[in-house]
This record gives sequence, structure tokens and C-alpha cells, in this order.
Amino acid sequence: MEILGTTLRICVDDLEASVAFYEGLTGTPALRFERGGVAVAAIGCFLLMSGPEAELEVLRKVSATIAVKDVDEAHAALTRVGAKVVAGPLPTPAGRNLIALHPDGSVFEYVDRNVPA
Repeated sequence: MEILGTTLRICVDDLEASVAFYEGLTGTPALRFERGGVAVAAIGCFLLMSGPEAELEVLRKVSATIAVKDVDEAHAALTRVGAKVVAGPLPTPAGRNLIALHPDGSVFEYVDRNVPA
């Protein structure tokens, strides 16, 4: 499995103030979208999320988002080494993702840019 990069997931109370800070820090404009009632801003390697506490509680359990070349390859590699895929692969606006529970208890999201036709 080829890992292309990692995104840090940060739950924030004030998305607008946080976006301004991270845009200034990285010099990169935010890419914004909403998913499941949660407002999201992707800025460089940071993924800011703001929304209802019940939704954020679930999102906080995922340590990081890992970009991979292909989610299907990641699925095969993860299961081969003992991880449990707890969700996905599922299509998203930007590609596909899955959530995996590693044997040590860590939870990660794996994403690719393979947008379904």
C-alpha cells in the first residue's frame, strides 16, 4: 500500500476563526464542504471540523486521515496484517474512504482520490 500523506484532524468550536489562523499559517486557502451536519475546511495538511457535539464525538475517535493511492489496496493490506475495517470503502465527494481499527486500538481513515464514475 502506498501512503501519499497524512492529514491532521482537528475539531474546533469556531470554524471561521480557525480557518483564518490556518490559512495564515499555511498560506493556503481552505477547501470547504459539509458532511453529515459537520462543516469541514481542508487547509494544507489540516482538516478542521465543526458541528454538533454528537457528530464530533464520533469524529474525534479517528486519529488521522491517511491519503493512499487506492483504498481497495489499503483494504487488502490492512486486513492482511490484522486491522479490522469498520466502515467502507465508501464513495465521498473527493474519492473513496474507509475507517480501520488497528490491532493497537488506533482508528484511522484511509482515503483516495478515485472518484466513482
